[in-house]
Parts: sequence; C-alpha cells; structure tokens
Amino acid sequence: MKEQVLETIQKYHLIEKGDKIVLAVSGGPDSMCMLDILRELSENTSLLFSASEKNFEIVVAHVNHMIRNEAKKEEEYVRQYCLQNKIVFYGKSIDVQKIAHTNKIGIEEAGRLARYEFFEEILQKENANKIAIAHNKNDKIETILMHAFRGCGIEGLKGIEAKRGNIIRPLIECERKQIENYCEERQLHPKIDSTNFDNCYTRNKIRNILIPYVQKEFNPNIIDTINRLSSMISEEDNYLENVAKQVYEKLVIEEKEKEIVIDLKNFNTEEKVIKARVIRYIIKRLFGSNQGIEKIHIEDIIKLCSNNIGNKFLLPNKNCKVLVKNHRIYFINQN
Repeated sequence: MKEQVLETIQKYHLIEKGDKIVLAVSGGPDSMCMLDILRELSENTSLLFSASEKNFEIVVAHVNHMIRNEAKKEEEYVRQYCLQNKIVFYGKSIDVQKIAHTNKIGIEEAGRLARYEFFEEILQKENANKIAIAHNKNDKIETILMHAFRGCGIEGLKGIEAKRGNIIRPLIECERKQIENYCEERQLHPKIDSTNFDNCYTRNKIRNILIPYVQKEFNPNIIDTINRLSSMISEEDNYLENVAKQVYEKLVIEEKEKEIVIDLKNFNTEEKVIKARVIRYIIKRLFGSNQGIEKIHIEDIIKLCSNNIGNKFLLPNKNCKVLVKNHRIYFINQN
C-alpha cells in the first residue's frame, strides 16, 4: 500500500522537496491511511529524496460539521493521533446545516465549501503550499458516474485528478478495500461516518447499490475499467486544452485583468468544439474558474458570435458580459 502511494506521488510529482502540506483528516479510513503514510514518508527522507535534500512537512486540519453526535469523538481521535506523533493539529467546528440553509444549497455542497475555506485558511497561516485530500480510486469512479448521470462533458468524465492547482490526492490510485486493509493491519481504528450508509444521497446510492450490482451482474472489475476510460479521456482532454490555448493565443487582441478581446472573424472559422474550448478557457482566465458554465451558455455565445453583433450576460452569475462589435468579441468581468 505504502509503495503504491509512493509510486503515485512520484508519477504525478505530488510532493517536492521542501513542501509544507496541510492534510485534510476527518478521522475516517481514507484520511487516516493518508495521514499515517505521509507521516512515515515525511520522517524517512530516503524514500522520496536524496539524503542531502530537505524533506517535506505536514500539518493536519480537521472540520467538525456539527451534524452527527459522534463528530466530537472523531475530532478528539485525530487530535490524539497528532499529539502522539508530534504533528501540528488544527480543528474547527462549523455549522454546515446553517450555511446550507442561509445560502440555499445542499448540505454536501455547504460542507465541501466550508472545508476547503478552512484548509486554505490553515494553508496561509502555516505558510504551506499544498493541501492533501484523501480521495481514492472508488471516489473517482463514483464521481465519474455522478457526472455521467447529470449529462456532463468530457471534463466531467475525467473524474477526480491526482493534482489540481495546490490540491494533491496521494491515494487516488488506491482502492477502498486496500485502504481498509491497511488501517486494519496498522491498527489505526479509524472512525466510520454513519452517513456513508444513508442511501438518500446520490453518491451513497452509487457506492452502496449501483457499483455492487454492476460488479455482481456485469463486470467485477468495473472500478479498473472505468478508471482506464478516465485515463484515456484525460489524455484527449489535455490535448484539446493545449490546442484551445494555442488558438486563443492567435485570436487574442487584448487581455486585461477584467477584459479579454479576441478576433471575431478568425474565431468564427474555427470548429465548434474548439470555439467551445476557447470560450471556457477565456472565462477561466477572467474568473479563475468556469464552474457552473454549461453547454447551453457556450452555445448561446457561439450563436451570438455567428450573428456578428449583439451582447449577452453569461448565466448563472451574470458577472460575465459577452459583447460582439467592430469585428471583435469582448469578454468582460463585471465583478
């Protein structure tokens, strides 16, 4: 197990010498496995780097969502592990249900937003440069299936990536069963979140009902099968992303902090798939993300450009205005 994690770290260059990493640890099997392995790797300089190179450091961040009665015990469990192993520990209780109600979003989404905000806070406080999340191969496949059921594009079929920005996932090529076996062998006694068995959540239905059914009735190796599909899609997606970047560099006329202007005539000569990619690329450059931008929004902009004149506010946030005039396309960040 440890060798596989080490191989993943080296394959995707997840950890470099001198890194300081905030580990997101809930106390469950996945995060405790990650913590235990990264602790040992951080203490043994010869496994990742040469003896002369500085090793990496870890600190732990734990969020109590204030939903389950056992959450306080889970926090104390993680705190004690860190105390015994002389690891800096940060814990925070966040009323996730209140956040969900106030912002009119689901509890799962509210919890995710609250966690990542806290992890970034600790990242800054500790002058760290990476955040480690304990997603595994099963999580990746569940995410791909969820995206597929919602009608995602190619990017959604890539699933969870080993590295994205300053987020790293050292367990992403390990299966859940391996992780559970590791915890048992190491006598870690991780805490089990009872909500993982509540099939009112879509992910839990996929995890507890759909995947076991497919494994029994169709393909016992469905996890590896979908993972291979994801790898092929990632390669093609990365290629198209590079093409879109090259096209963008030919099209761009002006780029400012709040505005990007590209050539309309040459944009209209591109294939539709490249047009869509370029639009997403521009929005990401302007806003840092194109999350929430759906196919219908992209198609509306392509249609607007084909008419050679007009303007549109890009939903859902209405902060992006797209204006077509004087043979140019203006993408404007109105935040």
